[in-house]
Amino acid sequence: MGRKRLITDSYPVVKRKEGPAGHSKGELAPELGEEPQSSKEEAAELELLRQFDLAWQYGPCTGITRLQRWLRAEQMGLEPPPAVCQVLKTHPGDPRFQCSLWHLYPL
Repeated sequence: MGRKRLITDSYPVVKRKEGPAGHSKGELAPELGEEPQSSKEEAAELELLRQFDLAWQYGPCTGITRLQRWLRAEQMGLEPPPAVCQVLKTHPGDPRFQCSLWHLYPL
């Protein structure tokens, strides 16, 4: 009787080449002309938006974007924080910034 067969007996082991120095596997390269934003600054902005989501005095936030909620609160005279609007306008296409905490939950 021989030894147990391993999966590597049927499939060859392929070693992947390492990327260029300073390149991490899950990290995307920034677009040309774009400066990478510091992660601390981005985390602070996302925390500000989370606090805005949790502040019920500006009305419900399910089913609408954060910017729609901010504009609705402003129209109703609820004085939402201007910093929230500035953050939302600096990240127009990023769903992490535009969608509320509950955007994945069904209505």
